[in-house]
Amino acid sequence: MINQDKRPRLVLTVGDPAGIGSEVVLKALADPEVTQNCDVVVVGNKILLTQVYENISKNIDNSLALVNPANLSVVDVPSAGEIIIGVGNTASGAASFAYMEYAISQTLAGEFDGIVTGPIAKSAWKAAGYNYPGQTELLAARAGVERFGMLFVGRSPFTGWTLRTLLATTHIPLRQVAEALTPQLLTQKLDLLVEYLENDLGIKNGRIAIAGLNPHSGEMGQLGTEEIDWLIPWLESERQKRPHLQLEGPIPPDTMWVKPGMAWYGNSSVKNPADAYLALYHDQGLIPVKLMAFDRAVNTTIGLPFVRTSPDHGTAFDIAGKGIADATSMKAAINLAGVSKENRKGEPIQPT
Repeated sequence: MINQDKRPRLVLTVGDPAGIGSEVVLKALADPEVTQNCDVVVVGNKILLTQVYENISKNIDNSLALVNPANLSVVDVPSAGEIIIGVGNTASGAASFAYMEYAISQTLAGEFDGIVTGPIAKSAWKAAGYNYPGQTELLAARAGVERFGMLFVGRSPFTGWTLRTLLATTHIPLRQVAEALTPQLLTQKLDLLVEYLENDLGIKNGRIAIAGLNPHSGEMGQLGTEEIDWLIPWLESERQKRPHLQLEGPIPPDTMWVKPGMAWYGNSSVKNPADAYLALYHDQGLIPVKLMAFDRAVNTTIGLPFVRTSPDHGTAFDIAGKGIADATSMKAAINLAGVSKENRKGEPIQPT
C-alpha cells in the first residue's frame, strides 16, 4: 500500500451525466481496494449523483454496492439545462465539457496528479458547440502537446497478463489511413510507446510488435506496396537506432493477435508475448482489444504532462439508470492512473 499522505491525488469526471458515468463512478468508489492507494475527487452535478444513488439503491441487489455521494469529495458543477437520464442532449454535452474543463485546468495548476474521465457522447458535445473529436484531443489541446497517443491497456482475469495496444491513427475514415501513415508518424508513436514502457512501467528493453497495413503485410507487394515502399525500411532503421529493443514486424494483421489471445486466455504453449502492440488504425487495434477485454480495458492518453485514463466503454444511454452497468473498466482506470503516477519519473506538474 502507498503511504496515505503520499497517495496520488486524482480528479474523476463523471462524463455525460445522462449516461452510465455516474453509476459506474459510484460503484467503483464503493470498492475500498480502488481508493486505498489514491485520493479521488469527483467532478459532476451533486444533485444528479444523489438521484442516481437513491434510484439505483432502491432497485438493485445489496451486493452491488454504491457509495453514497455524501461520503465523497465532490466538486459540484450545476447543469445549465435539463438532464434526462438515457438521453444525450445539448445540456448533457455542455455539462460533461464543463467537468473536463475544470479537471484539466486544476490538474495543470498542480492541484491533481492525474485525470480519470468518464464516458462522453461526441454528438452531445457537438450539439453544445464543442467540435472536438473526443476527450483525448481536448486534453492534448489544453495541455499544449502535439505528441500524444491512445493506448489501450487490459489485464487478463485468467492469467494476469497485460495487453497494451497503441493506435497509430485514431478517429479518421478508413480510406484516409494509408495517406495518414508516414515514417515520421510511426516514429512519433513508437517514441511515445517506448517512453511509456520505460517511464510508467520500468520496462527498459521492451518487446514491441508492429502490425502490417495490408492483408498478409502486402505479400511481397501483391496485396499492397506500403510495406515494401516504406514500412519495412522504416522498421529496419528503427532497429538500428534502438538496439536495446526487440521490434517485431511488420506482422500480418490477421495473425498478429494470435499470441495475445493465447496469452490472455491461458494457452500454456505461447512463449514470450510482446510487452506492447502498435496497431496502424482504429479497428485493427480495437477489435481484438474489445474481444478480449471489453469490460476491463482502459484507454490511457500517453504524451501528456499528467496521467490520464478512462474506461473503454461509452455512455450506454440505453441502460442508464437501470443499475446494471459494469464498473470493472472504471475500477481498472482508477487503479492504472494511480499506478502510473507512482511509477512515472520526472518532476511533478508545476503550478502555473
